[in-house]
Amino acid sequence: MESAPAARPPSALDEALHQFGARLFEAAPGLITWILLLAPAWIPIIFPWPGAFVVAGVVLLFDIYWLLRSITVVTGVYSTLSRMRRDMRKDWLALCYRDQVEGLRDPLQYIHLCVIPTYTEPYHVLEQTVQAIVDSNYPADKKMVGIITRETDKAGWVNVARLKEKFGDQLRGFYHIKDPLEPGIVIGKSAAMNWGGRWMVRVLTEEGYNLSQILLTDLDSDYRVHRQYFGWISHHHAREPLRDFVIWQPVPLFHNNIWQVPMAVRVMSAATSQWQMFLHSRPHRLVAFSSYTCSLEFVHKVGYWDKDVIPEDSRFYWKAFFTFGERFSVRSVYLPLYGDSPMSRDYASTHMSQYNQIKRWAWGITDVPYVLARLFKHPEIPLFLRVTRFLNLFLNHLNWIFLPLLLLFGASVPIWVSQDFA
Repeated sequence: MESAPAARPPSALDEALHQFGARLFEAAPGLITWILLLAPAWIPIIFPWPGAFVVAGVVLLFDIYWLLRSITVVTGVYSTLSRMRRDMRKDWLALCYRDQVEGLRDPLQYIHLCVIPTYTEPYHVLEQTVQAIVDSNYPADKKMVGIITRETDKAGWVNVARLKEKFGDQLRGFYHIKDPLEPGIVIGKSAAMNWGGRWMVRVLTEEGYNLSQILLTDLDSDYRVHRQYFGWISHHHAREPLRDFVIWQPVPLFHNNIWQVPMAVRVMSAATSQWQMFLHSRPHRLVAFSSYTCSLEFVHKVGYWDKDVIPEDSRFYWKAFFTFGERFSVRSVYLPLYGDSPMSRDYASTHMSQYNQIKRWAWGITDVPYVLARLFKHPEIPLFLRVTRFLNLFLNHLNWIFLPLLLLFGASVPIWVSQDFA
């Protein structure tokens, strides 16, 4: 029997076309953004009379859209706030015990592991974060902490040693994960979580744990969990039919130090918190953000966090979506997760820290080429679901940049560039 012919290696033309296509995907978001940002200027120049009126009409429509959207956001924030107040009043650990008695799936079989990546954070910040975990209303023998530091961060080692000495006997396990900064990574939270996730899977598997019963919380170093958080997660995770395909997303509130930061930073923190509250009123738009919970088995099946990207949360969301398809979902946790507003040594550097935080969030636009490259390679996922989630991703980033500038300057530009319109 004749053997099958060897596969022909790609030609130089094939490789060039592939690189061109990949680069086009990467450049498309920026290109489209600039075309739309400059549209109020170039449309009246190319089409002097009708173009100017078209731009003015579009700006007027967007003004109306912005008003309606503002009303929608306010009602969404109020809806989420009402649900948060309801759930914050309940004793979720007591409900877990009640489920045990009634013979339902045991919520207390789950062990909570908080993995905290850290670099340069002072001891008192980490101490408050771990203290909130210890003080939470959940059995001590069902809580574990893993703190990631760089292998070269000796000051971080000292902090972890102090934390372990203070809190180690109040938890089921306390792990120090030393990240070697492997070659080829983009240094940041995503790469740290990639190493930390793989390390915890290896260690806990060796210790005999069932990964599906370990609920991992990717926790920023300045976040304080709500006292009822772990009980809430266990109660709902046990009752969720598709528990193996769920990310649980709490509501981040940047309020820990809100009265210690300048007014502009305070306004930005409040606006960010309220926007996240609005998203929790629209489950189809909810994605993983900053800190969230899922099973360690889920993390392993998804393939961990990518180690060559900056936005760790949204990329992890898309990896999960393309791994599990329509079974995958992000579910709201109607409890707050308390974080810090950006704050640095002085007034100017605090504003720079706020700018850098926004810039890190803006790196989420790199998910657009990642998703485009996979959008039509997963026929097992309904096309409508793939397209709508991609449009939510792209339009959200586009609106963030485009709409405020259009509303502020869009109506004036035709007057500046078109004598007929003026």
